[in-house]
Amino acid sequence: MAEDDLYTKDGTVDFRGNPAKRSETGTWKACPYILGNECSERLAYYGMSSNLVVYFKKHLNQHSTTASNNVTNWGGTCYITPLIGAFLADAYLGRYYTIALFSIIYVIGMTLLTLSASIPGLRPACHGKDDCHATTMQSVVCFIALYLIALGTGGIKPCVSSFGADQFEDTDEVEKKHKSSFFNWFYFSINVGALVAASVLVWVQMNVGWNWGFGIPTVAMAIAVVFFFSGTRLYRNQKPGGSPLTRICQVLVASFRKYHVNVPANEESLYETGDADSAIKGSRKLEHTKDFRFLDKAAVQTESDIVKGLVDPWRLCTVTQVEELKAIIRLLPVWATGIIFATVYGQMGTLFVLQGLTMYTKMGNRGFEIPEASLSIFDTLSVLFWVPVYDRLIVPAARKLTGHKNGITQLQRMGIGLFISIFSMLSAGILEVIRLSYVRRHNLYELDKIDISIFWQVPQYFIIGCAEVFFFIGQLEFFYEQAPDAMRSLCSALQLTTVALGSYLSTLLVTIVTKISTRHGKPGWIPDNLNHGHLHYFYWLLAGLSVLNLGVFMLVAKWYTYKKPLGTLR
Repeated sequence: MAEDDLYTKDGTVDFRGNPAKRSETGTWKACPYILGNECSERLAYYGMSSNLVVYFKKHLNQHSTTASNNVTNWGGTCYITPLIGAFLADAYLGRYYTIALFSIIYVIGMTLLTLSASIPGLRPACHGKDDCHATTMQSVVCFIALYLIALGTGGIKPCVSSFGADQFEDTDEVEKKHKSSFFNWFYFSINVGALVAASVLVWVQMNVGWNWGFGIPTVAMAIAVVFFFSGTRLYRNQKPGGSPLTRICQVLVASFRKYHVNVPANEESLYETGDADSAIKGSRKLEHTKDFRFLDKAAVQTESDIVKGLVDPWRLCTVTQVEELKAIIRLLPVWATGIIFATVYGQMGTLFVLQGLTMYTKMGNRGFEIPEASLSIFDTLSVLFWVPVYDRLIVPAARKLTGHKNGITQLQRMGIGLFISIFSMLSAGILEVIRLSYVRRHNLYELDKIDISIFWQVPQYFIIGCAEVFFFIGQLEFFYEQAPDAMRSLCSALQLTTVALGSYLSTLLVTIVTKISTRHGKPGWIPDNLNHGHLHYFYWLLAGLSVLNLGVFMLVAKWYTYKKPLGTLR
């Protein structure tokens, strides 16, 4: 074996910047540390956030709608901030150092949140279990901590999944097959952390106290940092390729400057480097595609493109650089169809919990009370059930039928997830119809909890979990695979912003519905006392939007053109 064969073919380096030996780094050897980091970080995140709507309502004394909107707005921000971390990772720092930097910010935010619920003067004054009143300053400190957490989690979120996938080479067929499996087990590790959060930590918050309820997630985040740094010597690190936004702007500027230039019929006459390597560091060359022909003008060579013997990058771009922008544009319609799914998914942390607050939560003869937010454990259990079923049973069976290496395409997987999600909203709406019928029949309008078990919510949680395994994991893998090599963190962040926009859309829909439905003194669809409301109407609305969204997705998937990389990374 030649000495060069000992090193990865994709130009990855170790944490010092030296070439990474293939036999000593990456693959499943490095993944336990990445999966352990993700599991602990998600335990911290979900442990802190799963019951946040209850904390806002009962300890910060916020109205139901205000509490719900504050949670969705904060949750949305957690999925917008990944754009910051992704840009830094792709352009300057690389994924390893970006994760390290934002992990520190994350721990600071978690620590401050714990202090805001623990230290007299910072924590809200309570007279009894749920009779609490927070001052303006106490609320401000709480929200500063939460938005530091949003910055921290957002900074590392787009990098960890891509960093894990970087441990497997695209040019090695065996490793490439393992990469597809990695995304399944990555999502599995997320839900192991969420399982502990939704069961143990929610119970601690409701029965022991919020100081412990926030303190334990803080310790979990510290453990996540230890996990990450423990695997440092085993990681393969992709080199940052420079600012992706600059390259995108260069293509747009060059195209508009040459709006009068005709694109030649012979695509081989378009500008590209003569070397085997791409001019973009950390990226393979991309094969020319025939859509979005206007952008090809940026790669048409003219005399004014050369200034003092050098190519002006704002006048002439390589085919690969143009194809990078085309790849991003193709992803946008697929990205947009994820917003409605994210809106449906977001109901678990808001309206599902508020619906659960009106139901019977005791279990067994001893009257063990189940925290309403703990029902999300069934979403987690659903994911933990379906991930191995999908990876070990469905994929091999589908592979025999279709001949596709992954069993079904990523777009087909996402479409199945969108279809399944519709039934979660139908299940939640049917339960609310039954619950309100019981209230009317027995005249229980002023009763806080009625004698219908909260376990009737299990189907809606379980169905969402199944939909996640198909849609979210398929989406995660799709955006990584279809992203230009030097923009993978950015495209992972783009994928995550669907969750943010789903949260914001949920807030917008709740606000509009509340404003319209409360006219003329009516209680509206989602009043403080849901016994007087029509929450099921909101679930029907989301189900209808999901059906329309599925139709749009099917058209987008039929139109989509896959990227075509050439050669190997250097």
